[in-house]
Amino acid sequence: METRTFAPRGMVVTPHHLATQSALRILIHGGTAMEAMVAAAATIAVVYPHMNGIGGDGFWLIVPPTGDFVAIEACGAAGSLANDQFFKGYGRIPLKGPKSAITVAGTVSGWEEALKYVSESGYPRQSISKLLADAITYAEEGFPITCSQIEALKEFGFDENNSQEFRNVFLPNGTIPKEGQLFRQRNLAKTFKALSRNGLNSFYRGDLAKLIAKDMASLGMPITETDLANYSAIRRTPLRLAHSHGEVFNLPPPTQGLLSLSILGILDQLHIDGRHEGQFIHATVEATKQAFVLRNEHMTDPRYMKIDAQSMLSSHAISKMARNISLNEVSLNGKGEGPGDTIWMGIMDSKGFSVSFIQSIYEEFGSGVVLPETGILWHNRGISFNLERNHIRSLVPGKKPYHSLNPAAARLNDGRLMIYGTRGGDGQPQTQAAIFHRYVVQGMNLQKSISEPRWVYGPTSGGHYNDSDSDFLRLESRFSDETIEYLRKIGHKITILPPYSEEVGQAGALVRYPDGMMEGAYDPRSNGNAAGF
Repeated sequence: METRTFAPRGMVVTPHHLATQSALRILIHGGTAMEAMVAAAATIAVVYPHMNGIGGDGFWLIVPPTGDFVAIEACGAAGSLANDQFFKGYGRIPLKGPKSAITVAGTVSGWEEALKYVSESGYPRQSISKLLADAITYAEEGFPITCSQIEALKEFGFDENNSQEFRNVFLPNGTIPKEGQLFRQRNLAKTFKALSRNGLNSFYRGDLAKLIAKDMASLGMPITETDLANYSAIRRTPLRLAHSHGEVFNLPPPTQGLLSLSILGILDQLHIDGRHEGQFIHATVEATKQAFVLRNEHMTDPRYMKIDAQSMLSSHAISKMARNISLNEVSLNGKGEGPGDTIWMGIMDSKGFSVSFIQSIYEEFGSGVVLPETGILWHNRGISFNLERNHIRSLVPGKKPYHSLNPAAARLNDGRLMIYGTRGGDGQPQTQAAIFHRYVVQGMNLQKSISEPRWVYGPTSGGHYNDSDSDFLRLESRFSDETIEYLRKIGHKITILPPYSEEVGQAGALVRYPDGMMEGAYDPRSNGNAAGF
């Protein structure tokens, strides 16, 4: 039985219960959803460090009470020293170590841009010290380590490319901590205190920025103090898809928001109703393959793209992709590229604002490089680039990498507003499709749409995966034998996952009803919850 969670004045869903509490505290004291999200983002950057942090990137989709949706792109570009000489002798970008830590971290600038929006909307801003208070406490005094972090340490903690400071912080005494053990990050606490004292922009300009740049230089990273100073998050116009049940929104390139929307558009045009579970999964996987073909041909930093992303969501463009799909057989196109470990969070407030938000260090523990003076774990998003010349994703200093991050929202025809998302690299558009379709098209309740068994097409383990892993369909074991056999007979290569597997993501969703009531749903595969007041 899926218990439903409602609240009249504010609602939060995150994959870690401490982050949920940080957000609720701000909402209860009159803060906006944007301010509550900064508080939650700071806390989860500390308590879920294998998934996200201030050394990574973030994306915002803000839905105001009236007017246009607002997207904030808080992803950094490749450092000015990330050139051919930096990678001389390398055939590809390493997955871990300083040579994978090659792009500016945009997360903190995204927080600042969201807070500027609060002021522009006519609301007094709560102090940075109040928003970061919980994060400082958890970093300095400790928090109980999760099983999720422990499992990530078992897989990636002893990588030889991880920095010495990484081992000092995450493997105290050379061992993996036990679940529930108090875990501290004291240098990171000092960094949060500096941000609280001097403002969020001090991450990029000022004494803290100088310290970060000094750390990076000492480790041989190709990002300079000037690269930090030249960076700021920007606002973008969200992509939008006309759907028979309403309008769906997502982030533009360099994110894969276009993929998530195109999958929903294809399912809509194919009139998939979900009554046959096997057919629904098959159609979604085949739509995903079409989206991957689109990604592989076009997706990169929008300054380097030759197509207009919004035009690819026209009825004509969606129909063209839908015609390539057979409901009776498996195609060989559009293989998956791999995972990404991140967090999605959603918040709604009593003022009418809703925020769909995602924050990431890309793969688990990012680059494995912790800056020694500041305690910041840097991301490895730069491995989305390649070292091939004239490729759409070729590495160029100042270029932004392709991103899997894409928070979503939908305005439905009956007046409901839905925000939703998940972690999981290639799995993000697939899980978004499952949640949206189950809730909106199939009419499941919100919590059931997330708790039900899910799947992911493509590789789910980190690293430069073996190409033979790229076309497997991974299903949680809770699917019926009938559904699994149906998919196998059509031609899918099936792998069975545990019943509630993190490999299919950690999702969440919130709905605001026309009468103002809010509903939240969380993923039992996470350490989080949905809570309101």
